[in-house]
Amino acid sequence: MLQPVVRRTWAPRGQTPIQYSWDRRDRLSVISAITVSPQRRRLGLYFDILDHNIATDEFEMFVAVVLRRLQRPIILVMDRWSVHRAGAQRLLRRLPRQVQIEWLPAYAPELNPVEQVWNHTKYTDLANYKPDDIASLGQAVARSIRSTRAQTPLLRSFFRHSRFGL
Repeated sequence: MLQPVVRRTWAPRGQTPIQYSWDRRDRLSVISAITVSPQRRRLGLYFDILDHNIATDEFEMFVAVVLRRLQRPIILVMDRWSVHRAGAQRLLRRLPRQVQIEWLPAYAPELNPVEQVWNHTKYTDLANYKPDDIASLGQAVARSIRSTRAQTPLLRSFFRHSRFGL
Protein backbone atom coordinates (compact mmCIF):
# COMPACT_ATOMS: atom_id res chain seq x y z
CA MET A 1 0.00 0.00 0.00
CA LEU A 2 3.01 2.28 -0.15
CA GLN A 3 2.25 2.62 -3.84
CA PRO A 4 -0.58 5.15 -4.22
CA VAL A 5 -3.99 3.92 -5.25
CA VAL A 6 -4.44 6.13 -8.28
CA ARG A 7 -7.95 7.40 -8.85
CA ARG A 8 -9.35 9.69 -11.50
CA THR A 9 -9.18 13.34 -10.47
CA TRP A 10 -9.82 16.82 -11.82
CA ALA A 11 -7.09 19.06 -13.22
CA PRO A 12 -6.95 22.05 -15.53
CA ARG A 13 -7.06 21.11 -19.21
CA GLY A 14 -3.60 20.18 -20.47
CA GLN A 15 -2.11 19.81 -16.97
CA THR A 16 -2.23 16.09 -16.27
CA PRO A 17 -1.54 15.43 -12.58
CA ILE A 18 1.55 13.25 -12.09
CA GLN A 19 2.45 11.32 -8.95
CA TYR A 20 6.03 10.17 -8.60
CA SER A 21 6.61 7.18 -6.37
CA TRP A 22 8.89 4.21 -6.24
CA ASP A 23 8.46 0.54 -5.51
CA ARG A 24 9.08 -0.08 -1.82
CA ARG A 25 9.04 -3.37 0.02
CA ASP A 26 7.87 -2.07 3.41
CA ARG A 27 4.51 -3.35 4.48
CA LEU A 28 1.68 -2.94 6.89
CA SER A 29 -0.86 -5.59 7.71
CA VAL A 30 -4.22 -4.59 9.11
CA ILE A 31 -6.70 -6.88 10.81
CA SER A 32 -10.23 -5.80 11.67
CA ALA A 33 -13.63 -6.99 12.79
CA ILE A 34 -17.08 -5.46 12.66
CA THR A 35 -19.20 -6.37 15.67
CA VAL A 36 -23.00 -6.35 15.92
CA SER A 37 -24.71 -6.44 19.31
CA PRO A 38 -27.50 -9.03 19.30
CA GLN A 39 -30.35 -7.02 20.83
CA ARG A 40 -29.73 -3.39 19.94
CA ARG A 41 -27.89 -4.01 16.65
CA ARG A 42 -25.13 -1.57 17.63
CA LEU A 43 -22.09 -1.74 15.41
CA GLY A 44 -18.45 -1.63 16.41
CA LEU A 45 -15.24 -1.70 14.42
CA TYR A 46 -12.04 -3.09 15.93
CA PHE A 47 -8.68 -3.07 14.20
CA ASP A 48 -4.96 -3.50 14.69
CA ILE A 49 -2.05 -2.50 12.45
CA LEU A 50 1.11 -4.61 12.31
CA ASP A 51 4.44 -4.07 10.56
CA HIS A 52 4.62 -7.68 9.38
CA ASN A 53 2.40 -10.33 7.84
CA ILE A 54 -0.41 -11.49 10.07
CA ALA A 55 0.03 -15.06 11.28
CA THR A 56 -2.16 -17.34 13.32
CA ASP A 57 -0.76 -16.05 16.64
CA GLU A 58 -1.65 -12.43 15.79
CA PHE A 59 -5.12 -13.50 14.67
CA GLU A 60 -5.68 -15.31 17.97
CA MET A 61 -4.45 -12.32 19.99
CA PHE A 62 -6.74 -10.00 18.04
CA VAL A 63 -9.78 -12.19 18.73
CA ALA A 64 -8.78 -12.37 22.41
CA VAL A 65 -8.72 -8.55 22.58
CA VAL A 66 -12.17 -8.34 21.00
CA LEU A 67 -13.48 -10.96 23.43
CA ARG A 68 -12.07 -9.01 26.41
CA ARG A 69 -13.71 -5.79 25.22
CA LEU A 70 -17.09 -7.37 24.51
CA GLN A 71 -17.08 -9.60 27.63
CA ARG A 72 -19.47 -12.14 26.12
CA PRO A 73 -19.37 -15.08 23.71
CA ILE A 74 -19.08 -14.21 20.02
CA ILE A 75 -19.89 -15.71 16.65
CA LEU A 76 -17.03 -15.15 14.21
CA VAL A 77 -18.05 -14.96 10.57
CA MET A 78 -14.89 -15.32 8.53
CA ASP A 79 -13.56 -15.91 5.08
CA ARG A 80 -11.46 -18.98 4.41
CA TRP A 81 -8.02 -17.41 4.55
CA SER A 82 -5.49 -19.96 5.82
CA VAL A 83 -4.67 -17.88 8.91
CA HIS A 84 -8.38 -17.76 9.79
CA ARG A 85 -8.77 -21.51 9.35
CA ALA A 86 -5.76 -22.33 11.53
CA GLY A 87 -6.74 -19.72 14.11
CA ALA A 88 -10.33 -21.01 14.23
CA GLN A 89 -9.13 -24.50 15.12
CA ARG A 90 -6.99 -23.11 17.96
CA LEU A 91 -9.76 -20.83 19.23
CA LEU A 92 -12.31 -23.65 19.27
CA ARG A 93 -9.89 -25.78 21.32
CA ARG A 94 -8.99 -22.98 23.73
CA LEU A 95 -12.32 -21.16 24.04
CA PRO A 96 -15.13 -23.52 23.01
CA ARG A 97 -17.75 -21.70 25.11
CA GLN A 98 -16.76 -18.21 24.01
CA VAL A 99 -16.33 -18.62 20.26
CA GLN A 100 -18.57 -20.05 17.56
CA ILE A 101 -17.33 -20.04 13.95
CA GLU A 102 -19.36 -19.51 10.78
CA TRP A 103 -17.65 -19.56 7.39
CA LEU A 104 -18.34 -17.39 4.39
CA PRO A 105 -18.36 -19.20 1.04
CA ALA A 106 -14.99 -19.53 -0.65
CA TYR A 107 -14.03 -16.78 -3.09
CA ALA A 108 -16.87 -14.46 -2.11
CA PRO A 109 -15.32 -11.23 -0.79
CA GLU A 110 -18.49 -9.35 -1.73
CA LEU A 111 -20.24 -11.16 1.15
CA ASN A 112 -17.71 -9.93 3.72
CA PRO A 113 -18.61 -6.50 5.20
CA VAL A 114 -15.02 -6.01 6.39
CA GLU A 115 -13.88 -6.02 2.75
CA GLN A 116 -15.97 -2.87 2.33
CA VAL A 117 -13.99 -1.23 5.14
CA TRP A 118 -10.81 -1.91 3.15
CA ASN A 119 -12.37 -0.68 -0.09
CA HIS A 120 -13.48 2.52 1.61
CA THR A 121 -10.07 3.06 3.20
CA LYS A 122 -8.08 2.37 0.03
CA TYR A 123 -10.28 3.81 -2.70
CA THR A 124 -11.98 6.69 -0.89
CA ASP A 125 -9.98 7.95 2.08
CA LEU A 126 -6.51 7.11 0.75
CA ALA A 127 -7.10 7.51 -2.98
CA ASN A 128 -4.13 9.30 -4.56
CA TYR A 129 -2.41 9.40 -1.16
CA LYS A 130 1.34 9.05 -1.41
CA PRO A 131 2.94 8.34 1.99
CA ASP A 132 6.45 9.49 2.76
CA ASP A 133 7.20 6.43 4.85
CA ILE A 134 5.60 3.46 6.58
CA ALA A 135 4.83 5.48 9.72
CA SER A 136 2.80 8.10 7.83
CA LEU A 137 0.94 5.33 6.01
CA GLY A 138 0.09 3.67 9.35
CA GLN A 139 -1.20 6.96 10.73
CA ALA A 140 -3.33 7.60 7.64
CA VAL A 141 -4.81 4.09 7.73
CA ALA A 142 -5.58 4.39 11.46
CA ARG A 143 -7.20 7.81 10.91
CA SER A 144 -9.33 6.41 8.09
CA ILE A 145 -10.52 3.39 10.04
CA ARG A 146 -11.26 5.49 13.16
CA SER A 147 -13.30 7.82 10.98
CA THR A 148 -15.17 4.87 9.48
CA ARG A 149 -15.81 3.46 12.96
CA ALA A 150 -17.54 6.70 13.95
CA GLN A 151 -19.94 6.56 10.97
CA THR A 152 -22.63 4.05 11.89
CA PRO A 153 -24.65 4.64 8.67
CA LEU A 154 -21.54 3.85 6.64
CA LEU A 155 -20.93 0.62 8.59
CA ARG A 156 -24.58 -0.34 8.05
CA SER A 157 -24.15 0.26 4.32
CA PHE A 158 -21.28 -2.26 4.31
CA PHE A 159 -23.69 -4.85 5.70
CA ARG A 160 -26.35 -3.96 3.13
CA HIS A 161 -23.77 -4.31 0.35
CA SER A 162 -22.81 -7.76 1.63
CA ARG A 163 -26.48 -8.80 1.84
CA PHE A 164 -26.40 -9.37 5.59
CA GLY A 165 -29.56 -8.12 7.22
CA LEU A 166 -29.37 -5.61 10.06
